[in-house]
Amino acid sequence: MYGVVTRNEEEVRWPEFDRGFYEVKDVTGRSAEPIDDGVNMVSCFGDNAASDADPSLVPVDDLGRPATRDRSYFDWDYVCPSRMDYREGLLEVIDDCAAANEDVRLDDVGFPRAEYCHCGICERSFEESEYDDRFEWRASVITEFVAEAADRIPGRVYLTLYPDPYPGHLYERAGIDLEAISEYVDEFVVPLYDTAYGTTYWLETIARGFESALDTPFSIELYAVNVDVDDLIHALEVAGAYGNGVFFGYDASNARAAIRRKRADEREGVTHGEPDSQS
Repeated sequence: MYGVVTRNEEEVRWPEFDRGFYEVKDVTGRSAEPIDDGVNMVSCFGDNAASDADPSLVPVDDLGRPATRDRSYFDWDYVCPSRMDYREGLLEVIDDCAAANEDVRLDDVGFPRAEYCHCGICERSFEESEYDDRFEWRASVITEFVAEAADRIPGRVYLTLYPDPYPGHLYERAGIDLEAISEYVDEFVVPLYDTAYGTTYWLETIARGFESALDTPFSIELYAVNVDVDDLIHALEVAGAYGNGVFFGYDASNARAAIRRKRADEREGVTHGEPDSQS
């Protein structure tokens, strides 16, 4: 099964793709109207626009350093998952998506890193919680959010995972308890992005790690922008051996070319019985 992740509504309808993910809200904070013939996709706690509008939303570590894109660790600004006011708005976006198409994909779910968050709201919430362990409390925050979101999604719930299958890493880094949230997720998506895919041993290693770690189905997402088609096909072949499906990010034309080439090569390689030795 092949899919595409795109900001261009018409590309979800291209016949080469079995599934189209349409970004309704991305990490910049840019928003679009949900569509009814694609899986609407929502960046949950990555949001530059929200951070710019209200810096108090940004998670901070114990030294008060914010999780923002002007620091070398982060590619975009984060919003603290404990902020119920932001979460209410986020759930309204998810409601709109589910009203257009019953399947929804949740992206950028979790805390930004293991040392976050120590904002006033998180400090108070942790102190008033039933938990003694901060990691356990963080996981409860994320699981609660995923449960709330899933309750509003009548169809298939997709959730993007940070591409680290090493035991305990997602729990410590993002507050994601895989066993707990699997109750609410129908399919995980693991983005394994590279700008070239000149080698793919690392892709296979990570994909196999998730195959071992997950009981829930998962698909792999490849980066398609300016990637050589032959290299993209090779990455597709590796990813396809492990994932439930293979999705392509942000260059539908290149992805379509790779799929067509692969299918053409498969047709040319078909044989029908042994050759006639007398002919």
